[in-house]
Amino acid sequence: MAEMTPLRAAAFAAMAALGLSSSPAVAQDTRRVDGLWTQAAPLPEARTELSAATDGRLIYVVGGFGETRGGARAAPRTLFAYDPASNRWRMIGDIPGGVNHAGLAVAGGSLYIVGGYREATFEPTAAVHAYDLASGRWRPAAPLPTARGALAVAVHDGKIHAIGGTSSSRRSVATHEIYDPAADTWREATPMPTARNHHAAAAIDGRLFVVGGREGGDFELRVHEVYDPTSGRWSRAAPLPTGRSGIAAAVLDGRMYVFGGETFGGGQRTFADAERYDPARDRWEILPPMPTARHGLGAATVEGAIYVVGGGPLPGLTYSVANERLAPAAAR
Repeated sequence: MAEMTPLRAAAFAAMAALGLSSSPAVAQDTRRVDGLWTQAAPLPEARTELSAATDGRLIYVVGGFGETRGGARAAPRTLFAYDPASNRWRMIGDIPGGVNHAGLAVAGGSLYIVGGYREATFEPTAAVHAYDLASGRWRPAAPLPTARGALAVAVHDGKIHAIGGTSSSRRSVATHEIYDPAADTWREATPMPTARNHHAAAAIDGRLFVVGGREGGDFELRVHEVYDPTSGRWSRAAPLPTGRSGIAAAVLDGRMYVFGGETFGGGQRTFADAERYDPARDRWEILPPMPTARHGLGAATVEGAIYVVGGGPLPGLTYSVANERLAPAAAR
């Protein structure tokens, strides 16, 4: 586990004052489990720091960085949809504006782009755009109260939780805000104990699990925190076995799967690691690594398999069209 910084120490002191759980999870042995990786149809455009989400049938990919013919950083606007049943991609149209490091979620029949950085910059935006999946039309939604990029989003009870990220000061935030699609309103929720960015979040059985990421000069956070929407409290869970940032997460059969990542601490590299968390046992398991190591990728589950899309094969601004499918062995 990384050394606790003053910011994290203050956060946990505040938790203790409120009677929240702040004790680290007990270290556990992890076990290796089987799974099969196969290649799926590649993403039509090479991208990194993209966003992916699914409605249960199609996987949607938006934003991120691309590369111009001259090698400059670009902000592609094409919205793609991937159909695992036919193993085909199609172009749906353009998103309202270029964005990277954004949150993406499906809720209430719409696809929501939440925050991120504007165009091909690192300037956080509060903009939220909604795409009606039935009509194929975009509309502006209520903006984030706190503009931020490199945040994590998860959907619980039809509402979108936007957690962490970096603010206009380029500092990590612990901000936790919840969007109600029916009312088109945001409200504040209990902040995450550990301010961070480039992390991942997932909703499982009525709780939110937030894992990994980076804070300041620590690019390999193992911190794993759990939010209970009923009580509004955060607690700690078993730490991520391999600390890293720029990760993606997906849920399958009540378990959270975490993929890829990068680090700039103690040497630059990307990760091919694939690990899954079992909330019932508070235990991590190690899966076969991805065929292509990368960060800034997206992940989504359809029909018993997880598709891991795009991302940079090298740290920083590199791009890929990778689309790799994981069929895990049945959980025991």
